[in-house]
Amino acid sequence: MDGILPLWKEKGMTSHDCIFKLRKILGTKKVGHTGTLDPNVEGVLPICIGQATKVAEYVTDSGKEYVAVVSIGTSTETEDADGAIVASDLSMKRVTRNELEEALARLTGEITQIPPMYSAVKVKGRKLYEYARKGIEVERPERKVWIHEIELLDAVDLLEGEVIQFRIRIACGKGTYIRTLAVQIGELLGYPAHMASLVRTASGSFRKDDCRTLDEVKDLQEKGQIGTILRPLEEALADFQTAEIDGELYEKVLNGQVLPEHPQLQDKSPIVFIKENRAVAVYKKHPAKPGLMKPEKMFPLNK
Repeated sequence: MDGILPLWKEKGMTSHDCIFKLRKILGTKKVGHTGTLDPNVEGVLPICIGQATKVAEYVTDSGKEYVAVVSIGTSTETEDADGAIVASDLSMKRVTRNELEEALARLTGEITQIPPMYSAVKVKGRKLYEYARKGIEVERPERKVWIHEIELLDAVDLLEGEVIQFRIRIACGKGTYIRTLAVQIGELLGYPAHMASLVRTASGSFRKDDCRTLDEVKDLQEKGQIGTILRPLEEALADFQTAEIDGELYEKVLNGQVLPEHPQLQDKSPIVFIKENRAVAVYKKHPAKPGLMKPEKMFPLNK
């Protein structure tokens, strides 16, 4: 059993819960997820099975899309609705659509974020949430993230009230914290804020309409139809250059040999060698030998 299973993770479960249940349902230990979703977040979670576990990092690194509800008026220690309130401003607020869209525009493109204390980012070998749970404040490293697009989904010209909320769609790159983005939007508007809810609507090429719940996966497995929803691992490689190979080059790639750089190989992006539409290997520039390339991933079952 090899392929990518587009799972719809429901609220109340961790990503690891999903893996544990799927290993039982599918009868295999070779199951891996492609980036964690918090228990209070639902959405698209591609699951890699068998040989496809080798491409999990590529799906993890691909772009994501979310729909979030931002709440202006209070901020929390976790930056989402689950944490204790740490700041509050319940004054009457008036935010126009133009003001809000201007704030969203300022947070589009490459921006700097400081990961929340309640996150899995490691500092000095320990995860930030481990420090947070002990009440220890540590300096958090800044990170650059890329926001491709933020769209205001609510058709309103004026937001008024002590607490105001609105929905946004975010298309972003790897490592973006949407709850931190909610706080940043509040800062630009001049108020404390947090993320009230979040749904991941896309991960790489996988979207909500592609997904099945755990119950649906179990039903398909019992009917012997699980193969109907598995997607080929090649979908995780769709953003890379590809080259069809045969003959002597095919044999060399199949054996994982270090080779002269292929003309289509780019500086930072690997190249995927394929034969009859099946991935044979992923090659990248050799880190120590200029002009040469080496295998990063091999798919031996494609022999």
